[in-house]
Amino acid sequence: MTSAAWHARIGCGRETGAGFLVTDCHVLTCAHVVAHEDTDAVSVTFAHGSAGAEKRTARVVGHGGWAGRATDPGDLAVLELDRPVPMKPAEFAAPCDAYGDPPRRLVAYGFPKRYDEGTLAEYRATATQLIAGEWVQLEAWAAHGQPLAPGFSGAAVTLADTGQVVGMVSAAARGPDVRNGRMLPAQVMARYWPRLGELIPTPHFGRADKERLRALIDAVSRQDAPACPPERLYREAVGALGPELPAHGFRSLWDAAWYMLSEVPDPAAVTRFALRLADFAEDAPTRYALRAWPHTDRAPAPAARPAARPGWSPILVEIAPSGLGDDRFLVEVSAYTDRHRRVVGSRTLPMRGVRGYALERIDEAYRELDPDARELIAFVLPRRWLNTDVAHWQRSADDDSPLGSFAPVVVLDLERRRSGGLQHKLVRKWRQLDDRRSARLHRVGCGALGQDPVKLTVGLRRHDADIVGFGTPPRADGTRRLFTASLNAAVPVLLWPRSGCRGGPAHEDCRGAEFLDRLAEHLADLPPSELPSYVHELREAAYASDGPEPHWAHDLALLWEDPRCLPDPVAYQHSPVG
Repeated sequence: MTSAAWHARIGCGRETGAGFLVTDCHVLTCAHVVAHEDTDAVSVTFAHGSAGAEKRTARVVGHGGWAGRATDPGDLAVLELDRPVPMKPAEFAAPCDAYGDPPRRLVAYGFPKRYDEGTLAEYRATATQLIAGEWVQLEAWAAHGQPLAPGFSGAAVTLADTGQVVGMVSAAARGPDVRNGRMLPAQVMARYWPRLGELIPTPHFGRADKERLRALIDAVSRQDAPACPPERLYREAVGALGPELPAHGFRSLWDAAWYMLSEVPDPAAVTRFALRLADFAEDAPTRYALRAWPHTDRAPAPAARPAARPGWSPILVEIAPSGLGDDRFLVEVSAYTDRHRRVVGSRTLPMRGVRGYALERIDEAYRELDPDARELIAFVLPRRWLNTDVAHWQRSADDDSPLGSFAPVVVLDLERRRSGGLQHKLVRKWRQLDDRRSARLHRVGCGALGQDPVKLTVGLRRHDADIVGFGTPPRADGTRRLFTASLNAAVPVLLWPRSGCRGGPAHEDCRGAEFLDRLAEHLADLPPSELPSYVHELREAAYASDGPEPHWAHDLALLWEDPRCLPDPVAYQHSPVG
């Protein structure tokens, strides 16, 4: 304690208290010590500093929201000195260091009446249990000695053997014969002044990590964007089996992050928090930085990929009704690398905002893929949207080329993706296809639209169809019913033209028949696991074609679903509502 020059005497009008230096120009004390700072100047004196007993002036630049009563939380004030002081600030111990068996001896340096030079009081923490989620009870180390009288408020509570700070005296006993008081632990103070969290040791993250996270949280908190409730982000970060929300709740995003840094044993929880928070950042650099924080959470890639698993690294775009109205959709974009899934963005949006948001997050998802990854952009769409021209979407605001010319693009049916039975059938089907060099094509021409959907489903299952090709898009009722029948048969690949057949009643010169002939010519004998790549090449050729007639594949649509590439469907984890 003899070298602890950072202890300070605080004067504000007729009030006297204690404080302690934490940076070269910031001092912490209790809010009730400087409650009248608006009318009286605050003075700070470092009686044992190298500069002597020179009195400094200070102003309040931060507080914990204390409301004025002894039982109100947030009794913390941050003072900024008129100029920096040339002395070493206080050092902090880890939050758990204040406790032990036997108890740790704690020392406070206060300035009670008639002790202008200060005096010491020895105490110990009664238990780790927080009172009202805010305070630790202190009890006297011995039956005699200095009590926590007025003038100790704001004093640093330090470990007697190291001089490191574990908290701050915030209240004394009500009567002179009761030798106890209250301490505001350091980790609680950091809720109210985030910068303090950088100074307090935490088990898995250093000062630079915390400083970076705090700056990123500040950037998100300052923006004009949809609110991201800290309680919700906390639950998503710790998972269903993680610690419950603290009784005091969270005042801010930093409060939630700091609680995970200092109280939650799982170090990955705060990393997941940063990943989820990234989706609420409006500017791209902040999103990238949050996803990269703290640059150590990348899952190692397996040494070798199983031979039977297709070598795709999908970017999954799931668009689902939100349950908040007909015009509100949950859009969730994820990147898969070796079956490890990272959510890049998740937002509930009106219909008009879906395309722009999805394209922006697709572009960001590429940052999650390995340089040698074979990208596959997979849209999971409601059934009525499966004919949407996602492959023709303009890739970005600066690139007018179609998305389907940039990368392989496929669609998946949202309802089938949520069916456990059909996903099971699809996995079994792909295991059979892994041993085949080519796939069998079943044609559904324009003249077959009146057939029974149930019979088609059963027939496709019996004949073990690999691919179903349609000569017309799923827009008319008859085609939609047969389309659904093919999905229910767990056929892994469906192909169709987005525009309809223009033949007469007898389908003479039928464009749909020509389309199916082309499918048989170009795709039917190829390995089904490689169809996204081949269709991508066909789309590139169609987009580059400048002939008088459109290329036959210019509006080719591909539904391709291998559940092994896209494990852990989003819909199984949580409802899209919310």
